[in-house]
Amino acid sequence: MDSLAGTQSYYEEAGNRRKRTLMIVALVLIALALAAAYYAFTHGKGAADAAGQGNATIPNVTVVIPGRVSVEAAISANGTIAARREMPVGVAGEGGQVVRVLVEPGQWVGAGQTLAVIDRSVQTQQAASLAASIRVAQADADLAQAELERAQALVGRGFISKADMDRKRATRDAANARVRVAQAQYSEATARNARLNIVAPAAGLVLTRQVEPGQIVGAGSGILFRMARGGEMEMLAQMAEADLARVKVGTRATVTPVGSDASIAGQVWQKSPVINMDTRQGTVRIAVPYSDALRPGGFADARLIAGTAEAPLLPESAVQSGVDGNFVLVVDGNNVIKRVPVKVGTVTDSGVSIASGLTGTEKVVALAGAFLNPGDKVKPVVQKSSQ
Repeated sequence: MDSLAGTQSYYEEAGNRRKRTLMIVALVLIALALAAAYYAFTHGKGAADAAGQGNATIPNVTVVIPGRVSVEAAISANGTIAARREMPVGVAGEGGQVVRVLVEPGQWVGAGQTLAVIDRSVQTQQAASLAASIRVAQADADLAQAELERAQALVGRGFISKADMDRKRATRDAANARVRVAQAQYSEATARNARLNIVAPAAGLVLTRQVEPGQIVGAGSGILFRMARGGEMEMLAQMAEADLARVKVGTRATVTPVGSDASIAGQVWQKSPVINMDTRQGTVRIAVPYSDALRPGGFADARLIAGTAEAPLLPESAVQSGVDGNFVLVVDGNNVIKRVPVKVGTVTDSGVSIASGLTGTEKVVALAGAFLNPGDKVKPVVQKSSQ
């Protein structure tokens, strides 16, 4: 019985070992199958991704062919506003105490209009005295003339000698001369009195006033009023030596005062014959009509049109700036990005004109140039030019 039980236990243990072996083999086979499937899946996906990435590395890029268009050659400058013909007004006569001031800055006046009245009470009495002296002298002259006429009536009878007649004629002539002297003195006094008032030398716009009632003024009082003759204004534009050479008398200009949206049309009427040695700039004087936006002494910007020229015109987004200056990105015949340095000309609302560097037939990157580098491969998509 013991021998039979031992044999049965042996066979049971051998069966358990066989089962465990089969289970281990099955697990190994399952693991190998899973590994093979994972490898096949990941390898296929990696190949597909690599193919997709190969196509995605060549991006589409919008390019524009600028051609050549007629562009106005504009020059920008800045400077100050001033009266084109400023008239300083002071005391022309002997002066005195100011009684009234009749005008204010910003007021229009006519030629000869009184700006300020000076007290003339003393001068008026002096003129009245001189007028009376004329009448006195005239009375003496009339008396001398009457005596001469009576003497002429008696000379034929022998009552008056020839010497007496000469004296009477001399007396008459002297009396007439005293009349003329008195008249001249009165005219002089009248002229001086007329110059007491401060008047406008010509029609124009009053800019400043430096006098008040009660003030004592004279020949040394300096400038009491400043006027702009006819209200005409000008801009003293400062510009570089090279730009000054391109400007001619009669060049059209648009003046915009600082702090204002007004655009005032004018033209160059004079340009400086000399260049400032320190700043290397010259002055261009732009005549502009009167406007409320113009104030002498204020600052303004000017845009001068110095003719037209044929040049490529690009959108502002196509032109970039670097350490070496301005440049654009161009797509060559092999669809490869190239960097081309350019010189920028006039900047307008339509775009940026290129003074040099392009012929107008290139494919210029219009957008997203900052994300591209020279040597990159791209697919150019030509954008229709708005020009």
